[in-house]
Formats: sequence, structure tokens, C-alpha cells
Amino acid sequence: MPYPARVTLVEVGPRDGLQNEPHHLPAATKAQLIDRLADAGLSVIEAGSFVSPKWVPQMADSAEVFRLINRKPGVRYTALTPNLKGLGAALTARVDEVAVFAAASEAFSQKNINCGIAESLDRFRPVCDAARAAVVPVRGYVSCVLGCPYQGAVPVKAVAAVAAALVAMGCYEVSLGDTIGVGTPGKARAMVEAVAAAVPIARLAAHFHNTYGQALANLLAVLDLGLATIDASVGGLGGCPYARGATGNVATEDVVYMLNGLGIATGVDLDRLIAASWFAADALDRPPSSKLARAKGRPAVSSS
Repeated sequence: MPYPARVTLVEVGPRDGLQNEPHHLPAATKAQLIDRLADAGLSVIEAGSFVSPKWVPQMADSAEVFRLINRKPGVRYTALTPNLKGLGAALTARVDEVAVFAAASEAFSQKNINCGIAESLDRFRPVCDAARAAVVPVRGYVSCVLGCPYQGAVPVKAVAAVAAALVAMGCYEVSLGDTIGVGTPGKARAMVEAVAAAVPIARLAAHFHNTYGQALANLLAVLDLGLATIDASVGGLGGCPYARGATGNVATEDVVYMLNGLGIATGVDLDRLIAASWFAADALDRPPSSKLARAKGRPAVSSS
């Protein structure tokens, strides 16, 4: 199969990226970053997370962030909502789409949310039901699809089973996350092929971390399977809590640069995206993790 003519990029930096950054940004700065990402052409932006501030203090101001953003027509502003309380807060904040988060690893599920995979899925069903009643789309995430920091290898059949369960409960799309970034191209391709046997490829997204420098290669390995949605984080925001000193998310601008080279449309203005990357880096007082942003250098005039 040829590469897709167009790829949808889901920008996860303001949530998945910033929640793993040790430096907390003010809500106004987060909102400015989100506005810059929308102006750069990102059409799906994960803007926050409605979880307990005890567990994720960086996301405690998500309601304020949603209040401050200048909503751009045609852009979906999404949030993670692990339970009914979080969903209620998200609906109050007028979130366009919500997400639930399961693991393909039993050990990771126990360590991360103190329950097994089956119980975690049971917890998400009422969230999906309530979101459906509110006419709000639900996206599903599956973590540890290519490896777990606690159990090591994760069987592809486990990934496929969790993905299928999320679709069955109402998730319109499932994002497959290489949480610790240990995947390699052959394994990434085999995993996506196995999941696609249970869930249509059009309903799958890739969320590959770059901890071991393999994310772009892994994405290239699955694009010609028909997968046309990619999660990425501006500037490579977010570390990897399971690998000291390592980067986590693949940088959105690095992905766009690769896709541009393949002739795949994204609708993203790369110069504006690089400017947004440097805006985030300056706010965090460190250089971007993105190879492209570093190679291009700081823009002479910041885009807005």
C-alpha cells in the first residue's frame, strides 16, 4: 500500500508533554502555546487533563487553560478524562473531545492506576457512556504497546485485545503508545498489523516516543499500512519518567519535516511550528529537544 496522501497530526505537547516536564508553566503561557499551535495549522490539540492534581499537579489548571485559549474554528481542543468527575469538569470547560487511557501491560496498569486491565476498562465504560450522551467524541489510548518498564515485552495480542475493547465501548479512535520508546521498526510494524486485524486501520493512531531515537523510523514503518493519524509533541516536550535523562515524545516539527519530504500533506506551517517550539522552550528555560528546531535555530521574528 502507498503512503497516505494526508496525515492528521494530534498535538499532545500541552498535555502529555507538559505533564512530564519538571517546570510548571502558568495557565496563560500554556494557552499562548496552544494558540500558536492552532495558528501553525494543528487541527487537533490535546490541551489539558482533568485528573486529580495530587497525581498530576502540572494539569491542575486545565479548566483555566480552556478558558484562556482563543478557540480557532476547525480546531478540536481535547482533554484526558479518566473518570466521571473528570468528564464533568471537561464538559463544563467545553472540551471538544475527551480521552481515556488503558494499558496493554498488566504490570503497568497495576503500578500506574492501581488496578488491572479488566478493571480499568470497566471504569472507563461509564465515562464513554456519559460522553456519548453529551455528544462528545471519546478517543482511547493504549500504553506500553511495544514494551513495559515492569514486565518487559508485551504480547501483540494483548495490545489488540485492549484496543478492540476500547472501540467496543465507544472510542472512535485508538492511539497506540510506545510509552517507553523501546520499539524498533520491525516490531512497530508487526504490532500495528496485529492490532489492525482486530480494529480497522483507519481507527488507529501511532503515539511513538523517541526515548531510544527510533520514533521517526517506527512511524515510517507503519505509514504504508494505511495508518494516517500520528500523535506528536511540539519541541519534543515531555521526558520519559522510566529512563533517566531521556527524551520522551517525538517532536511534531521533526515528524512534519519527514512527512513533507515524503510528499504527505499535514496542513501545518513548519516555520510557525518551529516558532511555537522555541516559545515553549524559552518558557521552560531550555532548548527544544527537536532536531529540526535546533538545526534551524531560533526564528528571527516569533510567529503568533
